[in-house]
Amino acid sequence: MSEWVRVVTFKATSEGIDALVGQVEQSEGPPPGVDSSRITILGDRSAGRLAVAIRFPSEEALRAGAAVLEGMNPPEGVVRESVEELEVFLERTA
Repeated sequence: MSEWVRVVTFKATSEGIDALVGQVEQSEGPPPGVDSSRITILGDRSAGRLAVAIRFPSEEALRAGAAVLEGMNPPEGVVRESVEELEVFLERTA
C-alpha cells in the first residue's frame, strides 16, 4: 500500500502566510477526520506563493481527509489556487 500527498497551492500576503503557519503550529495535530502523518508548508514570501503538502498513509485516508479539508477556509490574505492529489512513488534521504 502506497502513501499519498495532497498539495494545495495558495497566493498569500506575508500576513496570510504568518497566519496559516501560526494556525498549524498552534494545533495539537491534524483536525478530526484527517488521518495524516506529516504536513509541510513551503513558500516564497517575496512572490506571495505558498504550498501545503499533507501526507496520508493510504488513498482512502487521503479521500476522507480531503473531504474534511475542503470544508475549511484559509485565513485572511490566503487564496487557494490549486489542489493536487499525488501518489508517492519514491522517497529518499541523503
